[in-house]
Amino acid sequence: MIIIVVLIGCILGAIIGMNSPIIPYTYSGYLAIGIMAALDTVFGGIKSIIQKNFDMKVFVSGFFINSITAMFLTYLGSKLNVDVHLAAIVVFVGRIFTDMAIIRRHYIEKWSERKTIAKATAIIKANDKKE
Repeated sequence: MIIIVVLIGCILGAIIGMNSPIIPYTYSGYLAIGIMAALDTVFGGIKSIIQKNFDMKVFVSGFFINSITAMFLTYLGSKLNVDVHLAAIVVFVGRIFTDMAIIRRHYIEKWSERKTIAKATAIIKANDKKE
C-alpha cells in the first residue's frame, strides 16, 4: 500500500516538476533547505517503520512543519546576514546519515539472518540424507 502511494507521489512530482516554472536563484537556497528537511523526515519515517513506532500524523505534520520552519529560519538568517542554511544542511545531512545507518544495519541483519537460516537448513537436509 505504501509503495503504491510512494510511486504515485513520484509520478505526480515528476509531472509537476516538468510543467512548473523555473525557480529563481534567489529562492533556490530556501527550496534546498526545504528539500533537505523533507528528506530528513522521509528517512526518519522509514527508520520509525523499521523500529515499529510509525505514526502517519506525526510523519505528515513533521514533513510540512519541518520544511516550512527550515525555510523560514533560512530566510530569517539571510535577513540577519547569518549563514543559517549551512548549519541546517549540516544538521539535516547528519540526521539523514544516522537514519540511513540504522536502516542499513536493519537490512544487513535481516539478510545475514536469512543466509544463516538457509545454511542451517541445508546442513539439516544433508544430515537427514546421510541417515
